Order: sequence, then C-alpha cells, then structure tokens
Amino acid sequence: MPTLTIDDLGITTQRHGRDIALVDGLTLTLETGRILALVGPSGSGKSLTASGAQGVLPAGVSRRTGRVLLDGVEQRPSLIRGRTIATIMQNPRSAFNPVKTMRAHALETLTAVGHRDAGSEDTIRDTMAEVGLDDPARVLGLHPFEMSGGMLQRMMIALALLTRAPFLFADEPTTDIDLVVQARLLDLIERVARERHLGVLLITHDMGVVARLADDVHVMSAGRIVERGSVRAIFDAPAHPVTQSLIAAHLALYVDEEAA
Repeated sequence: MPTLTIDDLGITTQRHGRDIALVDGLTLTLETGRILALVGPSGSGKSLTASGAQGVLPAGVSRRTGRVLLDGVEQRPSLIRGRTIATIMQNPRSAFNPVKTMRAHALETLTAVGHRDAGSEDTIRDTMAEVGLDDPARVLGLHPFEMSGGMLQRMMIALALLTRAPFLFADEPTTDIDLVVQARLLDLIERVARERHLGVLLITHDMGVVARLADDVHVMSAGRIVERGSVRAIFDAPAHPVTQSLIAAHLALYVDEEAA
C-alpha cells in the first residue's frame, strides 16, 4: 500500500527579527485508500502544512525543516506537485485564470504532468462527466466567470483527477458553498477517493465533515499535532482540550437546532 509521509515539517516566519514557528515538527502519513482529516482552529497551521509539503509557501514564510517521503524515499517538492499530490483549494475562483476557458485549463494540466495525447479531449470529457458536470462539451468552452462556485469546485476536482496523482490534498473544499451543494461535493470527494483508491488529506475545521468522510483524524494547535486517532476514538473520547472544544462546538450546533 503506497504511503506519503510528511516528516518533521517546520515552517517559520520572521517578526521583529525573530523566527516565529508556524508549523513545528509535524509528522503525518497518508495511505492510499484512506482519508485523513487534519483539523484545528483557524491559524493552527493546517493549510501551511499542505503548502509547505509541496514547496508553495507565501512570501515571507519558509520551510526550515522537513522531508516528504513516498514509500520511504525522499521526494523533491517540485516533482510531487501534480504528479504525486493533486490539490483542491478552498476558493475555486482564485484557482482559475479568468481569461482561459475550462478546455485550456484542462489541456494545460495534462501537458504539465505529461499525460496529453491524441485522446486528451475524450479523457477530459469523461472525467468531467465522472464528477457530475453536465454537458462537458459546453462547459469546456466556458470561462470561470460563467460558472457557479459549485461548478468550479467540480471542475477543480476533475483537474485533480486528470493528473492521476495517487494522493489528494483537499483544503477546506466546501468553503463558501451552500449546504445542498456542499453535501453533493462531499459525496463526490468520498466516491472518487474510494473508487480510485486515493490517499486524501482533508483539511478542515468542520467536525461534521470529518465525521462524514474521514477514517482517521489528526488535531492541530499552534503548529503542532496534539492528538491522533480514528474518527470514532476522537469523537467518543477526545483527550486534548482543543479536540474537546472542537467536538463540543460541533455538538452544540445540533443542540441549538433541536432547541429551535
């Protein structure tokens, strides 16, 4: 079973001439066929972990320590992006070039990972249909501004699948999408992950999403993983105060709904 390990990841920034740790000594392992949820409050370092592993950190932020291993062999970040790891980002509109059509985005993706050939158009349409985009031939001619947020998120999932990467990073994939579309997208991510036997790192602060999709959970706080366990163990017996607060906040939503 292929594994992807982020080992001893350390990410820092500088403030007043001093190094500030944003992610500190983080280690986690993904297995194909399983969904690992990385959860924690905003600012805990979840998204930076995904970005740092792939070498795409924002300006002023740097990776000081850490390796990414594929089946125990260290990989260069530039070689795993799109080939070993595909990414679904939390704001689909920021992920697309506004002046390019969906066809251009798809062909560019295939070219970047070396999968473009004479049958590319058929492959693209089949993959778009797989993620639930109706009339792929029409959608391929659309620009981002002509599509809804849900359509763009489905297109982003299709682009991720076109790479044939065995691992998928999904960073808050249902942010700013209404609840009906959110439920459909979560079903879609789970289905394609199981059918394609992908290893998924699901980054979220929504414990409802965790309960619905994940097999295992790692909880982050202040740049460190403070608790690990199966979904059932985390929900039944959360040990760390941060985990307990996340579970309590999630359960309070249902109490409020029943009271209403």
